[in-house]
This record gives sequence, structure tokens and C-alpha cells, in this order.
Amino acid sequence: MNKYDIAAFIWPSYTGDEGRTRIFWPEGYGEWQTVKAMTDKGYEGCRWPRKPLWGYVNEADSRIMEMQINCATDYGVNVFIYDWYWFDDRPFLENCLNDGFLKARNNKDMKFYLMWANHNATHLWDKRNSSDDLDTVIWKGSVTPEIFSKICDRTIEKYFSKENYYTIDGCPVYMIFDLDNFIRSFPSTKECREGIEEFRRKTVAAGFKGLHMQAVHWDRRTYGWLDESDPCYGKGLKEVYDYLGFDSVTSYNWGASIRFDGDYKKLTDEYTESIENTDKEINIPFYPNLSVGWDNNVRFHKFIPGVVTGNTPEAFGYACRKIKDFADKSLEDGNMKAPLITVNSWNEWTETSYLQPDDLYGYGYLEQIKEVYSD
Repeated sequence: MNKYDIAAFIWPSYTGDEGRTRIFWPEGYGEWQTVKAMTDKGYEGCRWPRKPLWGYVNEADSRIMEMQINCATDYGVNVFIYDWYWFDDRPFLENCLNDGFLKARNNKDMKFYLMWANHNATHLWDKRNSSDDLDTVIWKGSVTPEIFSKICDRTIEKYFSKENYYTIDGCPVYMIFDLDNFIRSFPSTKECREGIEEFRRKTVAAGFKGLHMQAVHWDRRTYGWLDESDPCYGKGLKEVYDYLGFDSVTSYNWGASIRFDGDYKKLTDEYTESIENTDKEINIPFYPNLSVGWDNNVRFHKFIPGVVTGNTPEAFGYACRKIKDFADKSLEDGNMKAPLITVNSWNEWTETSYLQPDDLYGYGYLEQIKEVYSD
């Protein structure tokens, strides 16, 4: 039995069931194509090639997800946060959630919720072009108020209605990845706030106590790009969170708060110090994050700086304990309203930050989760 809800992000690209994935991965089995192509490039900290112990499986297959749910819950991971996309006026990469997780016979053993990954789609996912062209926007992550309203309706009906959708104090949790792009979906922050309020009203009308809006926190952002007449022009994140009415924040990975490069234990201390300071500055709870590592050279032919080193399972265990200490204190003080810790991630292979077992460390990271967080 967990004292904590350990919520791992899922990157739903490991399938070929969505036809538009072939824009980026033409071989037809998603970003496994990029993972399989990675070799030892010889830079400091390169721990490739690696192979998944479960093979290059299709995570839109419910039988595969039954196995993964069993494994996750056995080791204390009891929530999946699905990256969710809306591009070209329709959902993208929903198959892993709809056909894999939600059709798994044991999916009720695990909670889930959505993070709207509303960043722009570029050639980052296409190794043929990523090294030379990251400026071209294939699909914009921002939408319009009308489309956001449609997304809200669909989310409430299709996902909030599931009995295992994750809630805090009876309110379904909905996370926004890119707050800048979210605001750009409206004429001003005033209309953005009204869009959130409409989402809340619709959620209550569907029978819920309310809506818990969660943002991915990106440190050191101000909103000077807004029109000078905007209520949030030039404001800091604290004021923006308060004005828009967000209920909490978390990290997608540690790179949002610190320079995520170098020795893992040192970065653990830096991240913990950073979120302790942020937690004092903002008026809403900061749910802490565990990041397994970082190295996205898998997606590039040329070397990209920013490689975390020394992130062995033992070092990850150190991070688990540091984050638990933060969460214990935050719960005791009443800052955190739920025992939630997010993890980057369940399967971000191309960012070298995953809990899934591989041929390098086996089940080592999962064993640390179980040792630290399971009663």
C-alpha cells in the first residue's frame, strides 16, 4: 500500500496505430524507430545503445498494457499521466491511451490523468531533420477559445467520466504543459481565465465537485510579450497563476527549474533547493517531481549539450528520498493537498529518462521506487 501517489508521465509514441506518426517515424512503429537507431556516439555520459527488456512493444495493444500495469503497480507506480495532444483540429497519439490502457482488463488497478502537451510540433521527433531544422512548426500547440471549449467537452465526456480518473479532493486533475501557448490560445489572459472558468462550470455540471487545474512550472518566466493592456503584462508566475486560478503546479522534468546537465546527485540537491524556494514564493501547492535523467541525443545526429551523468539506480534512490523528504514536510505543513509525486517518466526513451526496465540497469529504478515509497 502506497502512502504516496507515484504518477509517471507516459509519452504515447510507441505505436504505429496512429497514421500521422509516419510523418516522423515512417517505418510504422513509432519512436521505437529512433531508439533502435541510437549508437554509442562517444560523448561523455553516453550510455547507449540500450534495449528495452520487454522488447519494442506496441503500447496501443491492451495485452501489452495489462503487463505494464501489473509491473507498475507491483513496484509502487499507481498513476499514469498521459501526454495528450490536439493538432490540426483533432486529437493526436491517443491510441496508447484509448486502445492500450483503457481497454486493458486491469486498468482499474491504476489511476490516470491527462497532461495537455500543447507545445508546437517541430522536427524534434524526426531524426532525419532534427539536427538542422527545429524552427519549422508543423503543427501549432495553441488553439482558439472555441476549440478549447470543444476539448473541454470531449475531455469531460471521454476521460473524466472514467471511474479511475485521478482526482484531488474529488476534482479531476487536468494539467497544462505549456502555459505560454495556453494563454496564446485566447485574445488575452482575461479571456483565458474565462475559458478556465467555463471548463470548471462544465465539470461541475457533469457531476463533479469541481476541476483541479494544474500547470507545469517553468521557472523564471515573465509575460512581457503580452499586450500592455493585459492584466498579466510583465507579471511573474505567482501573479499569473493567481489571476488565472490554477490550483497547483508540478515539473515535467527537472530542466524546468535548473540547468539539467552534469552529475545527477548534485542536480538532485539543486532541484530540491529550487522547488523549496518556489514553493515559498507561490500561493498554490508545488507537487514535486522525480526525473530519472536527461540525454536527448537519441533524437539527433549531432551532439546536443545537456547530458545527465551518474544517474544510476542507487543515485536515483537518493533522489527518491530527497523528494520524499520534501513531500513529507509539505503534507505535514498542509501545502500539498494530495500525496502526489510526478515522475519523468515511464517511457521517455529518447530523452533517456524512463522507469521501464532495460538491459543496462534492469528493474533498478523501479526497485528504488518500491523501496522508498511502498509501505
